[in-house]
Amino acid sequence: MPTTLVPRPTRSPQACPARSDGVSRVDSVAPEPSRDDSPEHDRTSVAAPADNTYNAAHLLVLEGLEAVRKRPGMYIGSTDTRGLMHCLWEIIDNGVDEALADHAHRVEVTLHPDGSVEVHDDGRGIPTDKEPKTGLPGVEVVATKLHAGGKFGGGSYVATGGLHGVGLSVVNALSSRMDIDVDRAPSQQGLSFQRGVPGVFDGDGPKASFTPRSGLTRKGKRVAKGRTGTRIRFWPDTQIFTKDAVFELEGLLGRARQTSYIVPGLEIVIRDQREHAERSGPLEEKFRHDGGIAEFVDYLSHGEPVTDILRLQGSDTFTETVPLLDDKGHMTPQEIERELSVDVAVRWDAGYDTEVRSFVNVIATPKGGTHVSGFEAALTKTFNDVMRQAKVLKAADADVVKDDVLEGLTAVVTVRLAEPQFEGQTKEILGTPAARSVVRKVVAGELKSFLTSTKRAEKAQARQLMEKVVGASKTRLAARQHKENQRRKTALESSALPAKLADCRSSDNERTELFIVEGDSALGTAKRARNSEHQALLPIRGKILNVQKASVGDMLKNAECASIIQVVGAGSGRTFDLDAARYGRIIFMADADSDGAHIRCLLATLFFKYMPELIKEGRVFTAVPPLHRIELTNPKKGMDKYVYTYSDDELQRRLAELKKKSMRWKDPVQRYKGLGEMDADQLAETTMDPRHRTLRRLTFDDAESASRVFELLMGSDVAPRKEFIVQGAYEVDVESLDA
Repeated sequence: MPTTLVPRPTRSPQACPARSDGVSRVDSVAPEPSRDDSPEHDRTSVAAPADNTYNAAHLLVLEGLEAVRKRPGMYIGSTDTRGLMHCLWEIIDNGVDEALADHAHRVEVTLHPDGSVEVHDDGRGIPTDKEPKTGLPGVEVVATKLHAGGKFGGGSYVATGGLHGVGLSVVNALSSRMDIDVDRAPSQQGLSFQRGVPGVFDGDGPKASFTPRSGLTRKGKRVAKGRTGTRIRFWPDTQIFTKDAVFELEGLLGRARQTSYIVPGLEIVIRDQREHAERSGPLEEKFRHDGGIAEFVDYLSHGEPVTDILRLQGSDTFTETVPLLDDKGHMTPQEIERELSVDVAVRWDAGYDTEVRSFVNVIATPKGGTHVSGFEAALTKTFNDVMRQAKVLKAADADVVKDDVLEGLTAVVTVRLAEPQFEGQTKEILGTPAARSVVRKVVAGELKSFLTSTKRAEKAQARQLMEKVVGASKTRLAARQHKENQRRKTALESSALPAKLADCRSSDNERTELFIVEGDSALGTAKRARNSEHQALLPIRGKILNVQKASVGDMLKNAECASIIQVVGAGSGRTFDLDAARYGRIIFMADADSDGAHIRCLLATLFFKYMPELIKEGRVFTAVPPLHRIELTNPKKGMDKYVYTYSDDELQRRLAELKKKSMRWKDPVQRYKGLGEMDADQLAETTMDPRHRTLRRLTFDDAESASRVFELLMGSDVAPRKEFIVQGAYEVDVESLDA
C-alpha cells in the first residue's frame, strides 16, 4: 500500500521572527486554522507560555522542504531574477551531468508564455522504481527529499555539477507547480507537485485544483526500447520570488553557449515562446561545439594573437578523507583516492585585457577558487624560471608578477573530479585544497614544455611571449615609479617650507627675490647683507644633483633639488604653474671660482629641465660677486677705499690704470676664496644691493637648441662631450685656468 505524505502545517511568519542562529523564537503561537483539504486539520498547535522565559516550547524545528521555503536565499542566493535563473540551471545541469557521463547528447529548454519553463534531456531518465528505504518511486524521492540523489559516489556518476542532492528538491519546494515525466520502457510515467508536495492537479497550470497523493500518478504513451529521458516543467512560486523576477533570455543563451563549449558534442536548444516587442514569433537557438574549450578561447579572444591556442592537459591523484557508511550503518572517516583531470586552453594576444573563465565539471566558478589560484601560481613561477634561464630576465631585473603574465591572456580553466568541495550551494568558489597543487603541477609542466620548445614555430612564439611579459613588467614598474613621483611631488608641494629657508616679509612678486646661496657660511653673511623685506635666502650644500643624468624619482629624492622646487612653490614638470611662483626673481649666488661656475651650471640645468617657464620669462639670474678686492692706501678725495674686480683680465687692467694715476694699493691683492670671506657690507654693496650689484639674466632663444646643449654638456652620453672638449681644447688659454 503506498505511503501518503502529508504537508506539515506552516506557521505564520509573523509569529516566528527569525534568529541569527537558525532557531526561531515564538512569543505566542495562535492555533492554525483548520484546512478542509488536509488530513491533519484537527492537529492542535501548542502555544508557548505567555511569559518572558525562553524554553524548549519556543523552539521551531523545520523539516524537509519547509526549511527551503523559510530560507530560500540559503539555497539559491536570492529571490530575484538571479535566484530564479539559479533554479533553472539546477534543472539544466542535471541533463548536462548526464551528458558528462556520456548518456545524453541533447538538452532542450523552453520558456513558456505562462511564466513556466520546461527542460527536456535524452539521458537515462530519473529512476521510477521504488527506493528500498522509503518505498517511494525514485523520482519522488529526489524531488521531495533534501540530499537525495545519485551523485554521492554511488557509481552512477564520476564528475558532476550536482553534488549535494538538493537541486531538484529545492526548485520543487520553490515552485507553485512542478511536473516531471520520465521516458523509460515500457511507457512514460510522471507525477506532479505543489510547493514540494506530491499530488494530482485536475487541470493545467498552478491554479488548478490540487489533491495530495504520493506515487506515480500519470502514465503516458509507450516508449520505444532504448529511448530514455526526463522532462521537467515548473512554475516559480510567486509567494517566494519577487514580482520583477523573470527568466532572462540573454543570460540563458550566454550560459548555454558556455556549457556547450565545456561539454563537447552536447547540443543545447533554447526556445523562447514568450511575446517580445522587439521580435515577432518564438525564438530558437542551438549551441554545439565539438572543439571544446579551444573553440571557447577562440570565441573569447579578440586581439591580435601572439601565440596559438595552447592546451595544457594532465591529471593526478590525491587522497581525501571522507565519512562513509560502514557495514553496520555507521559513518566512519576513510581515506579515498581521487583523480583530478586538468584541461586548460590559453592564448595570449597583443592587447592588455585579461579574460579567465574557470569551471569545475560543468559548473562555472566566477569567483575562482583553488584551481584558479593554482593556475595563476604556475604561470608566474614558470615564466620567471624559464626567463631567468633564457637570460630574458637579467640578474638585476625584478621578477615578473601575476599581472604581467596575465596581460593579454584569454584562458579557460577546467577541472573534473568526483565530489568537489564548493563554498555554498551556489558553487561560485571551489574549495578542494588539492586542486591547487594538481593544477599547478600540470600547468607548470605543460607551459614549460612550450616555453622551452625547440620547434621553430613554437620557439618564435615563446620568445615573443616572454618579451611581451618583460615589457609588461617594465611598463608596470615605470607606472609605479611615476605614481610614486607624483605622490612625492604632491607631498613636496603641500608640505611646510624647509626650516633653512630665510624668507622675506613681502609677498609682492614684482619685488621679491630668492637668492639660492652656496653654503651655510655664506648664508650667515648674506642674512646680514640682505634686505629682509623683499630678499629671501635658501642655502644649498655644495653641488646639487645633475638632473640631466638622473631620473625624476632620483631628482625628487635629492634633498637640495626637492627644497628648491618646494620653496619656488610652482611645482615642476607638467604640473608647473608659473602664476604660483612665490618670488619674482630667482638668483643663483655662488662663489666666483670654477666650483661656483659648476654649481651655477647644475642649478641652470635643474631650472631648464623642470621649471623652464621661469627662464623663458626672464626671471632667473646669476649674481656676479667680485673675485678680487684692491685696497687703496692713498685714495683721492671722493674715491672709494676698495676697488672690486670680477676677473683676472679686469684685475690687470685696473692695476695698470691705478699705476698710471700714481695710486698705491696694499699687496698682495685679496682674492676671494668664497662669499663667506666678505663681510656683510661688502657682500651687500657688490652682490645684493640692487643699486650697485650686477646680475646676469639666463635666457634662451631656441628651446630645442638649448636642450641639445644641456644634453651635450650635462647628459649621460660621454662620447659627444669628450669630442666637444677635445675640439675646444686648443682655444683655451692655459694661463687663465683656475688650477
